[in-house]
Amino acid sequence: MISSNAGPVMEFVSYLEYHNRIMKRRVPGSALGTRTLAILRRPRRWGWIAAAAVVILFHAPIACGPQRRDTEVGNLTERRLRMVDTQIRSRGVRDEKVLEAMEQVPRHQFVPASSIDQAYEDHPLSIGQGQTISQPYIVALMTEVLELGPDDRVLEIGTGSGYQAAILSRLAAEVYSIEIIESLGLAAAARLDSLGYDNVKVRIGDGYLGWPEKAPFDAVIVTAAPERIPQALVDQLAEGGRMVLPVGVGIQDLVLVEKREGKITQREITGVRFVPMVHGDDSRQDD
Repeated sequence: MISSNAGPVMEFVSYLEYHNRIMKRRVPGSALGTRTLAILRRPRRWGWIAAAAVVILFHAPIACGPQRRDTEVGNLTERRLRMVDTQIRSRGVRDEKVLEAMEQVPRHQFVPASSIDQAYEDHPLSIGQGQTISQPYIVALMTEVLELGPDDRVLEIGTGSGYQAAILSRLAAEVYSIEIIESLGLAAAARLDSLGYDNVKVRIGDGYLGWPEKAPFDAVIVTAAPERIPQALVDQLAEGGRMVLPVGVGIQDLVLVEKREGKITQREITGVRFVPMVHGDDSRQDD
């Protein structure tokens, strides 16, 4: 039986579907994605509070008028291009495909509304629940280290806001992302769907376990720091694959792991500071 609180949510979903049809005509790219609406139509599964939260996250941006939106987007695009030149290219990231992805993905769409003015600044930002969106340079560096090809399948541990997954999706065939905090994972999945990143699949669960049903992966990226490299992630790395992750407590080392002829090699890249990687209950995972 659906919760008695589901009624108002479903009425609001019906309104959103009408609003979608109007907004798609007026402001391209402003309407909610179809999978987002599908999530909202399943309050028994996620709970009406989670469903309402996803609605709130997206309803505010939809309300912006076309003229104001065009002006703001132009300014943010200019800031994004400047970010790539001054923060990333100037620090030695040379892979043109990575630089292009960083230029294309709108980072301001992956931060809280209160932080949009800082979206292209040279530092991490809080996204709630004690989590952060990484500094742009670190996102680019970790992505470049993976040396992704267009047919690669990537496992990401720590979806967060979905920004790193969006960057990966421009470079690889498939991205599988795991988030331990349900509210963040649901919001990220909805956001990625709304923005058209349809080769990303998000799962709620324990990143230490990886995603064995979809293994092996050509690349693995971990955006939270374990004390030591999780063996399950090494096992799920394909022959010839590469994994990049921060390792340690406090100030960590960014480490590149490679698997060649069944042997594992490790190389430290630089010092970093990420939130700790934690264990969790994986009983809610779905394929």
